[in-house]
Amino acid sequence: MARLTRAQREWRPGMPKKRRSTKVMFASTVLLLEAFVAFFGTLAVFGLRRSEIEPAVILSVGITLSVVLVLACAVLSRPWGVAVGWALQVVLILTGLAEPTMFVIGALFAAAWWYGIRTGIRIDREVAERDRAQAEWEAAHPEKPGPETP
Repeated sequence: MARLTRAQREWRPGMPKKRRSTKVMFASTVLLLEAFVAFFGTLAVFGLRRSEIEPAVILSVGITLSVVLVLACAVLSRPWGVAVGWALQVVLILTGLAEPTMFVIGALFAAAWWYGIRTGIRIDREVAERDRAQAEWEAAHPEKPGPETP
C-alpha cells in the first residue's frame, strides 16, 4: 500500500492549492545550472592541471561541489536556505583559484543568483497581494445562485 505524504493526508475537498514560490524556483534553476558548470569545470581542471594537483582531489572536490549545489535546492524554502545559496556562490567564485576563468563565471552566476532572489521575492509579494485582493473581492461578491438546470 502506498504511503501518503503529509500534504495528501491534510488535503480536503475545496482546499486551494498552495502556490510555489517563484523565488525558490528561480534560485533552484541557478543552483542546478551552477552544478553543471561545476561538473564541467571539474573536468576542465582535471584535463589541464592533473600534473599540478592530485587527480583524486580535483575529482572529489568538484563532484562534491556539484552534488552539494543540487542538494541545496531542497533547503531553499527554509529560512536559512538562501544563506546556504549565498555561501555556495562564494565557493563557486573561489574555484577560480584552480581555474582563473571561474572567477568571471562565478561572479556572473552570483549576479544571476542575486537577480533571481530579488525578482522572485518581488513576484511572490505581488502574487500574495493579488491573492489577497481576489479573496476580498470574492468575499464582497458572493456567487448568486443561478437558475436550476434540469
